[in-house]
Order: sequence, then C-alpha cells, then structure tokens
Amino acid sequence: MGQISILGELEQMVLLAVLRLDEPYPVSVRDEIRDRTNVSLSRGTIYVTLHRLERRGLVKSSLGEPTGVRGGKAKRVFEVTANGRRALRASRAALRKLGDGLESILDGRS
Repeated sequence: MGQISILGELEQMVLLAVLRLDEPYPVSVRDEIRDRTNVSLSRGTIYVTLHRLERRGLVKSSLGEPTGVRGGKAKRVFEVTANGRRALRASRAALRKLGDGLESILDGRS
C-alpha cells in the first residue's frame, strides 16, 4: 500500500467547505465552516491553510471576476484538485477504520 498523506482536522474542514461552495473564496470558506460547525476561525487561519493546501497540490486557485462590492478587485477562488479529493477520502477512511467498534466506548457505555 502506498503512503497516504493524512490530513489534519483543519485541512479536512477547509477542503470540505471548498467542495460545498459554489464560489469558494477564503471568507466564504470561513463562513461555511462557522455556519456548519460553530467553529470560528480567523481569516488568517483560512488563508494560511488554503495556501498550504495549494503548495501540496490539494487545491488550486484562480482569480474570479472583479466585483463592484470589492471596488473592482477580483476574489481568489479555490477548487479541490483530484489529489485533494483522494487525500480527503483517505483521511476520512482512516479515521472511520480507527473508530470502528468504539461506539459504545465513545458513548460512555463501556
């Protein structure tokens, strides 16, 4: 079996948010995470995580269309790459396997 790049919890959350959004730019990613998980992250945390994921080839970015709301400035929009999807699937599968059979312990019924 080849080496799997296991993702951290924050990286998984960011990738999942990017997948959910029609226009995933850093502020919308932060808002999606907050709205779905009640976890508040700073914009800086999101930017750093997205750039780390991009360096690893797990997301790619491009400039979107300029908007009047931003004074004509374009937003940087992110997309999960095929490698990012594979890493996300592998990380989620590893956690599921590790947790299999532990439901009663996790629920305090041991």
